[in-house]
Amino acid sequence: MVGKPAKRPAVRAAKARLPMPSRPREPAAAIIAKRIEEDIVLGRRQPRERLVEQDLCDLFQTHRGDVRLALFELEKKGLVGRIPNRGALVRGLTPREVREIYAVREELEVMAVRIIPFPVEAAEIERLEELQRRHASAIAASDLLTVFYSNLSFHQLLFGLCGNACLIETIDLLAQKVYGIRSYANAFPDALDRARKDHLDMITALRGSRRSELEALTRRHLQPAPEAYIKDYERRFGKTDSSHAR
Repeated sequence: MVGKPAKRPAVRAAKARLPMPSRPREPAAAIIAKRIEEDIVLGRRQPRERLVEQDLCDLFQTHRGDVRLALFELEKKGLVGRIPNRGALVRGLTPREVREIYAVREELEVMAVRIIPFPVEAAEIERLEELQRRHASAIAASDLLTVFYSNLSFHQLLFGLCGNACLIETIDLLAQKVYGIRSYANAFPDALDRARKDHLDMITALRGSRRSELEALTRRHLQPAPEAYIKDYERRFGKTDSSHAR
């Protein structure tokens, strides 16, 4: 009698041995740009500090092409500047530039909250509350990098409620230009606690559809960072063009 044919191996077993697709690696230049940006945000790299390409190559164990691309991206954001024959350096905004940027930021951000459709959906308020909790926890843990990112996400969501894409993009671009001065206010526990309370008050105003209160909070919330930066700048470099600002 002819024996039974041997069973073929199950197809699904063969499929199970196939390697899982790997995620594409983030470009080296993007990683370098993000690390330098975070150093600027945290105050590890000071205004006017030189960014020497060879030093960065050694630090990140890469070649000049990646470093130059990273510096180019940071220059587009307004975080890095270039001086002929000296190379790249952390951009040091003057008091006048800071005041001018914040004057425009204030008007645009108030414009955004002025056109938010009320009442705001409960789901959006819940998302803001989650970001506020993350921000408060980071303050309690002295995790300043998470403080920065959670604060950024909170305001992006808040201003995004206005629904005006052009306004939202412009607010983001101006915020990028002053990433480097955030650390000056964050160095003071009182300023961080005030920011935490402002977030809570903004959520309360949104929930109650109290627009004038939200506008006032938006103006007040912007004050500590430029004030702290200008004070430190003038201590280090002396008073320059600040008297000509608005």
